[in-house]
Amino acid sequence: MTLVSEAHDAYSATYRERGDRRVVDHYGKPERVGKAVRNVVGTIEMGYGVLVVTGEDRVEFVDNAVSNRVPDEEGVGRYALLLDPQGGIETDMYIYNAGERLLVFCPPERAAPVLEDWSSKVFIQDVTIRDASEEFGVFGVHGPKSTEKVASVLNGAGAPEGPLTFVRGSMADAGVTVIASDNPLGEEGYEVICAAADAPEVFDTLLTRGLNAAPFGYRTWDALTLEAGTPLFEHELRGTVPNVLGIRNALDFEKGCYVGQEVVSRVENRGRPSRRLVGLTLPDLGDAVEGIDGDAEPDDYAEILPAPGAAVFDGDEAVGEVTRAAVGPATGDPLALALVAFETSSDGLSVRVGGEETSAKRLDLPFVEGSARSLRLPTYPEG
Repeated sequence: MTLVSEAHDAYSATYRERGDRRVVDHYGKPERVGKAVRNVVGTIEMGYGVLVVTGEDRVEFVDNAVSNRVPDEEGVGRYALLLDPQGGIETDMYIYNAGERLLVFCPPERAAPVLEDWSSKVFIQDVTIRDASEEFGVFGVHGPKSTEKVASVLNGAGAPEGPLTFVRGSMADAGVTVIASDNPLGEEGYEVICAAADAPEVFDTLLTRGLNAAPFGYRTWDALTLEAGTPLFEHELRGTVPNVLGIRNALDFEKGCYVGQEVVSRVENRGRPSRRLVGLTLPDLGDAVEGIDGDAEPDDYAEILPAPGAAVFDGDEAVGEVTRAAVGPATGDPLALALVAFETSSDGLSVRVGGEETSAKRLDLPFVEGSARSLRLPTYPEG
């Protein structure tokens, strides 16, 4: 559940469920808010599940389970995946070395399954794992002015500089940890972690003190990450082999065995996967999008855009499917991400919308060049 519902309600929030957690969907006119994030800075309450791993063997234990190296240096994080035996993604996660404990941030619905799985695999190691999701508030601060925003309210430290590094300080007398993000929105960004009891004061500080920030919800988050070419667990990652998504920053091919590594390595050694994640523009839908009244409800766009799973055709041949679509906050154009056959060209494509086909054109990601590039931007081997 949200920790700052009174503040959200004051901004006329509409909610949705993300996993088993209540989060803000939007505050009205999410595309307009998206432009504010692209141009200045915005703040979102993140809906994470949080696990705390302690014990002398904590780094080795988690390192043996995930697809990337777990940092053994305090103040550093990594983006990593848990894979099933077939190489499909069971969850993505951020792992931070906080000294005597590791903090693991994952999609909220995955915290309990990961806790159960890892707890069942602890034998003689000195490792303890617990669910601490209710103990923390986490807020994202993103946009080209996010560094200025954080600097204007953070006391006792400067903004961290390297991706997934963090510093400790205070905001409005509340202790906080500030993490430099991996730029999922294609903009500079940070995540601010505080104790749950301090969440209302920290959220207010991030919105109204120093440089003001626009509040935004997950509807805007989804659209901005789409423009940035960032694959998300709930849309693209779940069950997909990571090579297909090109998220190479989550993989360390030289580390020891982890579940699914053999499948991932086999795909890597073949040179390229059978499918890839691409961007699609949908020019024939532009007039319909422009025709929507400025006071329309956000869901009105859903009737125009292709739904997740909509087929992508190259001529008469189905070559893939849409994973999500949105009106780009920066471009104002209807856009989509799709998983398609690797060799799919940029010409002659179409997407099925409402039982009819509409033209589509494949573009290299990202759709928008912001103040920073997403480190999860798909990258594929050449040849």
